[in-house]
Amino acid sequence: MNHLELEQRLNAELSPHLIKDYCPNGLQVEGKSEVRKVITGVTASKALIERAIEANADAILVHHGYFWKGEAEPIRGMKGTRIRQLIKHDINLYAYHLPLDIHPTLGNNAQLAQLLDIEVLGGLEPTPQSVVMQGRLKQPMSAEQFGQKIAQVLNRQPLHIASGNGNQIETIGWCTGGGQDFIELAAANYLDAYLSGEISERTTYSAREQNIHYFAAGHHATERYGVKALGEWLSQTYDLDVEFIDIDNPV
Repeated sequence: MNHLELEQRLNAELSPHLIKDYCPNGLQVEGKSEVRKVITGVTASKALIERAIEANADAILVHHGYFWKGEAEPIRGMKGTRIRQLIKHDINLYAYHLPLDIHPTLGNNAQLAQLLDIEVLGGLEPTPQSVVMQGRLKQPMSAEQFGQKIAQVLNRQPLHIASGNGNQIETIGWCTGGGQDFIELAAANYLDAYLSGEISERTTYSAREQNIHYFAAGHHATERYGVKALGEWLSQTYDLDVEFIDIDNPV
């Protein structure tokens, strides 16, 4: 497939024009015009690029790419090393951030809900493109049981800040990655629990003082599944050779 046609296909599925983001979505670094082999991963790190070079990939598709708002603009240091490797080996880099978080089936939030047996009820924000979701556990359980389920599914022990009411968890809000501050919205909607990838110092007090269970399950761990699902969709729909590579990240 032509590299620009691939971007058009991805844009048609993910609709990046509908959401305001912190980085450009789509083709970030242009490489060869013909794409046959695609490597997918969470972040366009040096390690992922090296694995793509070893695999003779024509393109890399990630959730976390480059050129974030507030980031230093010069292409030097770590950023320079990464981009020089892409250009030297003529590899295209595609990145989709919030559009991949919110996609109703392929997105990080949707994939995490499926893995954790959460029935999706809708967004918590009053917009069609809400990045934080709310739902209901298909089987209500204690906080300890839910923590064990997260650990089993994500292969990562979550950090749990317990609610003072000790009730079972039935309703839950969640946002993969760095969505910890949406805990305020989850509490305002009287949900039993809230889950995100990252935690901040202030999140502990928000959970304790608003009587809501909170689980931090890891930024990387909660966002492995959207880009993996997107790659599988590409392979099945357009018969491209797509391989997901998970570069370990404990955060």
